[in-house]
Amino acid sequence: MALAAAALEEPRVRRAARVGLYAASNGELPTRALFEALGSLSIERMFPRVEGDALVWGVVHDWDALVSGAFGILEPRSEAAALRANDVAFVPGVAFDRSGGRLGRGGGHYDRTFPSGAESPWLVGVGYSFQWVAELPCDSRDRRMDAIVTEHGWIWRSRE
Repeated sequence: MALAAAALEEPRVRRAARVGLYAASNGELPTRALFEALGSLSIERMFPRVEGDALVWGVVHDWDALVSGAFGILEPRSEAAALRANDVAFVPGVAFDRSGGRLGRGGGHYDRTFPSGAESPWLVGVGYSFQWVAELPCDSRDRRMDAIVTEHGWIWRSRE
């Protein structure tokens, strides 16, 4: 509930045509309430599916349509669709820092999926407030987040 309320405070989220979400696993901040809230605003909701070493996105209209996929994480069965520049993607992580650095689970799936630059959706790191750290090691393969939101609200947004 707290994530949904915080996320909907952001105008970019409310005006997005498509929003990428994830189905929480292993202590990640849950997104189901956000999924439902976005649906009430007629925003298309998409979830990732692991294919090879990257993610493809599929549209999901009903949370219960998600199926167990790679790593036991819920994912869509639907055809692949793309997230584009004016879309938003909520990205889970183990830790986040004040420059948009994100520590994932080590597979690099999200880092490889999103291009840097103008064609990328607005990337929002999602985690609990205790996952906010001063600095993370990042290299050229790591994709930085454009904003970070926790259960307490938005804690960081890049300058534009």
